[in-house]
Amino acid sequence: MLPVELMKQKETFPLGSSAAPRIGSVPYLNALPLVWGIEEAIRYEPPSRLAGLLRRRAIDAALVSVVEVLFTGAYWVLDGVAIGSRGPVQSVILAHRKPLEQVEEIFCDTASLTSFNLLRTLLVQRGLRPRFRPLLDYRRARELDVVFLIGDQALRLAWEGTDHRIWDLGQAWHELTGLPFVYAVWAIRPEAATPELCRLLEKAGRAGRQRFKEAARRPGPCDAAFRETYLRRHVHYRLGPEEKRGLELFGEMLQRHGVHPVRPARFVSSESLVRAS
Repeated sequence: MLPVELMKQKETFPLGSSAAPRIGSVPYLNALPLVWGIEEAIRYEPPSRLAGLLRRRAIDAALVSVVEVLFTGAYWVLDGVAIGSRGPVQSVILAHRKPLEQVEEIFCDTASLTSFNLLRTLLVQRGLRPRFRPLLDYRRARELDVVFLIGDQALRLAWEGTDHRIWDLGQAWHELTGLPFVYAVWAIRPEAATPELCRLLEKAGRAGRQRFKEAARRPGPCDAAFRETYLRRHVHYRLGPEEKRGLELFGEMLQRHGVHPVRPARFVSSESLVRAS
């Protein structure tokens, strides 16, 4: 059953009506608390596909890799909520059998541009510039000496165990900067941003962050206890001043290393839109 406030919100946006917002999200466990109660209205795609849908105006809002916002400057970011970490994250990892300093080639899960660019940035900070190749088949991950995994595939490797050494990128970023890292945010096309849409996403996120145990019981990688621990202790859903400082620093590093020009993120909320109306 949906929370009362979400039921009221759904009356404002009847599913299937022309007024209903078109919302996209990633099909990963860590996104579930942010779409709690509105799952049936969500279009699920990998991060790179969601970015393309936003650019083509096929959807109004999406939970996307934060670099999509930083690289384009085309969207508003829903304030207060994100997918991030304040230390070990478990779901963004480099699994390696040789010391990092000896790594010459990395097979990469390319589904998330943010995680991939975080990997590149952290390696450059250590003076390392290996070659990157796409990981075309997840079933090969265990046989590869060096492989970069994100999301449920990374969690599955941690749960099942491996003879690889694990470099957790959330922990590496926190050790380097002392700040949280932001992987994904709600990006909203400015012309589609309304108080109602922002309120829908804000309330869904508040409801989901109170239901980690229920979310962990949903089908997914690993067992329910492991999933609940992951959601409670490793994923950080806040987007406040510290997270914004981490986001700004990441943008500065991307620009400094010549990855891509970066634009400042612009934040919006239901309250800010009501005040502006």
